[in-house]
Amino acid sequence: MWLTLAANKILEDRLNDEDHSIADSETTSAEIQNFTLFVSSWNVGGITPPTNLNMEDLLDTRNNMADIYVLGFQEIVPLNAGNIIVQENTSISMQWNSLIRASLNMTDAINQRAEVGENQKVYPLKREGSTTSNSPQFECIISKQMVGIFITIWARTNLLPYISHTSVSSVGCGIFGRLGNKGSVSVRFCLHETSFCFVCSHLASGGNEGDNRERNSNVSQILSRTLFSAVPFYCLPTKILQHDRVIWLGDLNYRIDLPEHTTRSLVNDQQWSTLLHNDQLKAELREGCTFEGWNEEEIEFAPTYKYNQDSDDYYGCNNQKEKKGKTRVPAWCDRIIWFGKGLNQRQYSRGECKLSDHRPVRAIFTAEVKLQCQSTENFVKMF
Repeated sequence: MWLTLAANKILEDRLNDEDHSIADSETTSAEIQNFTLFVSSWNVGGITPPTNLNMEDLLDTRNNMADIYVLGFQEIVPLNAGNIIVQENTSISMQWNSLIRASLNMTDAINQRAEVGENQKVYPLKREGSTTSNSPQFECIISKQMVGIFITIWARTNLLPYISHTSVSSVGCGIFGRLGNKGSVSVRFCLHETSFCFVCSHLASGGNEGDNRERNSNVSQILSRTLFSAVPFYCLPTKILQHDRVIWLGDLNYRIDLPEHTTRSLVNDQQWSTLLHNDQLKAELREGCTFEGWNEEEIEFAPTYKYNQDSDDYYGCNNQKEKKGKTRVPAWCDRIIWFGKGLNQRQYSRGECKLSDHRPVRAIFTAEVKLQCQSTENFVKMF
């Protein structure tokens, strides 16, 4: 009997020692690795993408290859009464995903399966060593559409085993304060031990007095009403600002608080600093009324809205006749901002595709990610 008690005491002491060593290793040897994120937003004006659309201008894959691509679109369908009632049009989102797949993997995607589900689609995560030389370099981990808002996220195949807990949350802020012609689609996932949240939104439009307050109201609703699913036995964030790394992208629709003729003159002279000093979103970021604690990289490119389709001319330029009451002053409607620590923005630019009346914006981030603790994994394997 005393042998049994002694053996139990030895085992207890050993477990206590191992518990302390694990705790010490977790606090002293937590490994941080940097990953590259490509984030882009584009209002495509309800235009179906042509099959020969060159996505290289947007993705810039010849100059940069990121680890994760986050692409947000607005108005992938026209915002008419019929489309507002229908939350998803999978044929359109499938076309966009097919073009993205082809560009990221530099292959013909015609015969490849489109990866968009009826509601939320989370694709099976592959294990290391399961890919072949013919396997794609990037896979879609999740896509979600709400009326015209569409977000799709792609990751390198060797990262898939370390991506978990994908979840989506959609918030309609449009007609009646609930319909999806305006609002957001947000995506949550974890990479190793770090949580990410991406918010793709289309806020209230308009350049009249009071429209800015409506946009601010949309932001407040999105922050308060977005709710991600909880996972049993895991302490995962359920609200946007609870995540480790948060990026907000979309047609935020904030305008420039200057008279139209002054704005157009300053745009022609490329006086970006003067224009940005009067930019509504920059004012919100400075004053913290709506986007308290959020950040945006310096803008050094021309306003992305509103262009004549298939043209480099802004709407209303060159003595063009405009419809009464339909003037559109150039503005930086399309933006990418971020919240919290652990993100370093390396690039902020725009694409030049003339498909719609907006130009796309894109950003490249370096994100700090906490890797899974190796010592804990070894301890679990022992038992």
